Amino acid sequence: MKTILAAYSGVLKGTGSSILSALQDLPSAIWPCQSKMEKHLQVISVLQWVVSFLALGAACTVLLVYTFCTDCWLIAAIYTAWLIVDWNTPKQGGRRSSWVRGWTVWTYFRDYFPIRLIKTHDLLPSRNYIFGYHPHGIFCFGAFCNFGTEATGFSKKFPGIKPSLATLAGNFRLPVLRDYLMSGGICPVNKNSIDYLLSRNGTGNAVVIVVGGAAESLHCAPGMNSVTLKNRKGFVRLALQKGSDLVPVYSFGENDAYKQVIFEEGTYWRALQKRLQKILGFAPCLFHGCGLFFGDSWGIVPYGKPITTIVGEPITVPKIEDPTEEMVDLYHSMYVKSLQCLFDKYKTRFGLKESDVLYIQ
Repeated sequence: MKTILAAYSGVLKGTGSSILSALQDLPSAIWPCQSKMEKHLQVISVLQWVVSFLALGAACTVLLVYTFCTDCWLIAAIYTAWLIVDWNTPKQGGRRSSWVRGWTVWTYFRDYFPIRLIKTHDLLPSRNYIFGYHPHGIFCFGAFCNFGTEATGFSKKFPGIKPSLATLAGNFRLPVLRDYLMSGGICPVNKNSIDYLLSRNGTGNAVVIVVGGAAESLHCAPGMNSVTLKNRKGFVRLALQKGSDLVPVYSFGENDAYKQVIFEEGTYWRALQKRLQKILGFAPCLFHGCGLFFGDSWGIVPYGKPITTIVGEPITVPKIEDPTEEMVDLYHSMYVKSLQCLFDKYKTRFGLKESDVLYIQ
């Protein structure tokens, strides 16, 4: 009570410094909603990213078309003209913004799960790299937070290395969403874009490829430790052609963010998912998280489970413009072995048992 009276006395004195000083002296019990407010901000920060990724592009496309039918059609025409002129920018290194990557909202995003980035080896700024990220999960929260923002301090942990997270090229055909993604250093996962970053953008570039892609997302579920990698060799061939070192990356907890209904192979619904995957480029998963207001209800807010991303030891790759199948297979097997060793070394530190194994599909 005396502390509260002292604070009130400070307010009555009328100076800003005395008010601030008095308020800072108040015990934390006076602010019972502080931690709850912070949790709400964390939920909002995650939800805005999920909604943006799912609906921002489509909503802005509809809005642009609608604007053409209004008195503001000139604004829509100017934006469309600029969009045409700027069409190839995502394929040419994009337009990253250090300011956007450093937004405070991403620290709330990080702390919701929370997400951590662990460095195991130094990376040389004189080399280029291809990071293979595993597993995909539903939304690749770990990949986005670690490589699409500075929330976990990537630039401080790997000085001189500039990460570029590769995602579906179709996202860069949608107005506003394309600019939002590019501001985080996100690029299309196609040959032209990756070729530019690894051969015409100097050194110190790290292209992050979620190797399992849409096919892997259909198998993700809490407690599942499997990656789609056995027949994924294109990224290894590309590394050989560009002389870029391969770096295995594994995120423990990525699959725990959502629960998913997994249909068995051979069923009608699994066949439909695969057909839509080929048409759309992504897998339409039937998933759910928790509700916005009640943790025990269903919704699109992910579960607040820890995600820890381990960046492994780089595999030195020579530059071979036309690698043979044997050479690709050799470095692919080296990569698979390195990923398995990374998983086995750290699995018991992040909630898994010694008997748990990583399944390569």
